[in-house]
Amino acid sequence: MDCLDRLCVHTVTCQPWKLEEAVAHFAAAGVRGITTWREAVAGRDLAEARRLITDAGLTVVSHCRGGFFPAMEAAGRRKAIDENRTVIDEAAALGAPVVVLVCGATPGQPLETSRAQIAEGIAAVLPHAQAAGVRLAIEPLHPMYAGDRSAVNTLRQANEMCAQLDSPALGVALDVYHVWWEPGLEAEIRASGEAGTLLAFHVCDWLLPTEDLLLDRGLMGEGCIDIAQIRRWVEAAGFGGWIEVEIFSKRHWARDQAAFLAEIVRAYSDHV
Repeated sequence: MDCLDRLCVHTVTCQPWKLEEAVAHFAAAGVRGITTWREAVAGRDLAEARRLITDAGLTVVSHCRGGFFPAMEAAGRRKAIDENRTVIDEAAALGAPVVVLVCGATPGQPLETSRAQIAEGIAAVLPHAQAAGVRLAIEPLHPMYAGDRSAVNTLRQANEMCAQLDSPALGVALDVYHVWWEPGLEAEIRASGEAGTLLAFHVCDWLLPTEDLLLDRGLMGEGCIDIAQIRRWVEAAGFGGWIEVEIFSKRHWARDQAAFLAEIVRAYSDHV
């Protein structure tokens, strides 16, 4: 059985819990990492939230999420840049070393234009991230989200954007849900490792059939992704960081969350 020392659970995975509940239950279950979502800490004293987490013996792994850079109007793009600076400040206050970027897309705008705006937006906030000691991780999203959530849809595109911007504060977040299907995935993971840009590794599963494009992710082992194989590729590329469970699921959110968390721990050991 794999030890739990690298297991991280996102607050959104057990969305019904408030931060205090999530922290207490994660720690009691032997989970050692937590990724904070902005909704979980909204309106809170972030220094107090950080103490709550660290006093329970948990490590803040990353903060979700920044991004959403594209917009038809320049004012919208400037607003996004300002908002991302705020997200970076939140991460620094929480002690999160990484901000995950869901890069955005604008309906009716060519994907090439959105991708250019994403690169411009990231470039604009990179100095702020470097000053704060926070790294930014581009998370490519499955092509089903290309119309309105992200114009960065493959690990190859994310790698190319990292090479283009060429900053030590920039890397990628690999979520198996989004890239498991990608041709040449092993080679792209290897390229990320060689470039030193593989900053995060997220796991869940792809259900057959998938009934909701956003809110029907599966617990590891419930679907068709060979998660263990992707983990082997990731680790062969030099990644030894946290393995983060990120599940959006109306079905699982409707359940008893303590029972769900126990299944997450079992599924991590059995299928990751």
